[in-house]
Amino acid sequence: MELTRKQFSLGMLAAGLGTGMTGRPAGAQTPGAAQQATSLATTPSAANQATYFFKNSAFEFVLMTSLGRAYHQGGNVGKVLHVIRQIEDGNFESAYQALIAAGHEARAMAEDSAGKGHAESARQAYLWAQNFYDSAIYFSDGTGDPARVAAAWQLMDDCWLKSIALFDPPIEQVSIPYEGTALRGFYFRGRSTKEKRPLLILCNGSDGSALDMWMMGAAGAGVRGYDCLTFDGPGQGYALWKQGLYFRPDWEKVITPVVDFALGRDGVDPKRIAIQGISQGGYWVPRAVAFEKRIAAAIADPGVIDVSTSWTAALPPPMIQLLKAGRKQEFDAFLAKTLDPATRNALVFRMRPYGVTSYFDAFRATMDYDLTDVIDRIECPMLITAPANEAFWPGQSRRLYDLLTCPKTLVPFSASDGADLHCEPKGYGLRDLRVFNWLDETLA
Repeated sequence: MELTRKQFSLGMLAAGLGTGMTGRPAGAQTPGAAQQATSLATTPSAANQATYFFKNSAFEFVLMTSLGRAYHQGGNVGKVLHVIRQIEDGNFESAYQALIAAGHEARAMAEDSAGKGHAESARQAYLWAQNFYDSAIYFSDGTGDPARVAAAWQLMDDCWLKSIALFDPPIEQVSIPYEGTALRGFYFRGRSTKEKRPLLILCNGSDGSALDMWMMGAAGAGVRGYDCLTFDGPGQGYALWKQGLYFRPDWEKVITPVVDFALGRDGVDPKRIAIQGISQGGYWVPRAVAFEKRIAAAIADPGVIDVSTSWTAALPPPMIQLLKAGRKQEFDAFLAKTLDPATRNALVFRMRPYGVTSYFDAFRATMDYDLTDVIDRIECPMLITAPANEAFWPGQSRRLYDLLTCPKTLVPFSASDGADLHCEPKGYGLRDLRVFNWLDETLA
């Protein structure tokens, strides 16, 4: 079978290989050069996605998320808008430099405030810094310097660790026993004064941060009387960068030790433990509750039945044929000779959490992340978000909802809500309202 570059470019590079945040078109210029600001979709399904700031929708999504975090004090709107204006549409180097500079500026303000005893000012400025550093991560690969990814993550993590003691009450760093080692986690004490309190376990996605767990769970939960527990599971954050642990599809083997740990803490109501998964966590959470029956309610934002579709949807039919036929050497060889350097770096970043170096092995690994055979085992009530213009797993929230036999709720988010797109980056307040109203009623 002869596969041409023209066939290959049918969607793969434009789709960004699974997240769409770092891909560059074949034939891209040298790092730092201005890119053509055509509509580069986060996935093929987002090709006509409306944008506010960038024609390149990958840039749009990352910076829209950065702006949305202002709702929970993750940034000043004016500053984020200023940074957006410093970024040349489609130019990864300009985005990385602008965001890193803004992160450094915010960190300096945090450190100055902390040194002078202004704890709340320091806490907020550390959140601003994390927001900018986290956003910079998604442009690092496109600059042609893969070392920048880990460097930006380390800057973000340092600021997070400095900020946690400044919260009221302080966020507690915890160690969760897991298969001969331990997962790094964080415990958020809510505002309830009750002796036994509901607990929401927060499960991240494929590339999220502890900051995301605050923005998309703990901030809204704490003021409503919930305690929260999050952690970096295999392939995520600290577990990936510092422990060398990789993704696994049987996420119940991760969540069961987390529940064991939670039940050993004072104050946790064992009958009111809930769990939420964002992004790829929309696969991991349903998978976990299919087996872990001590969880009373589950949230998937969005629902994900088959993780692999966000990878394989971008492949032209001849590449799918190679993948299904097990023709690893041909599959890898074609990618090796076809990918431009920046897109190759992006794919390496996407592959790293799976613990493989072969392109073929990475794509095949994602096919193990499929709920089809376990959906009927899910018994606890589930809420599934269904944001309009979901780019990575379009249609899967509805499909998961339709297949579930447990008590279930599908919560749509529309463009008119200001809460469309993957994980509702522009609508954290509305997201909190709908998710926690359901959770309050479900755990009552």
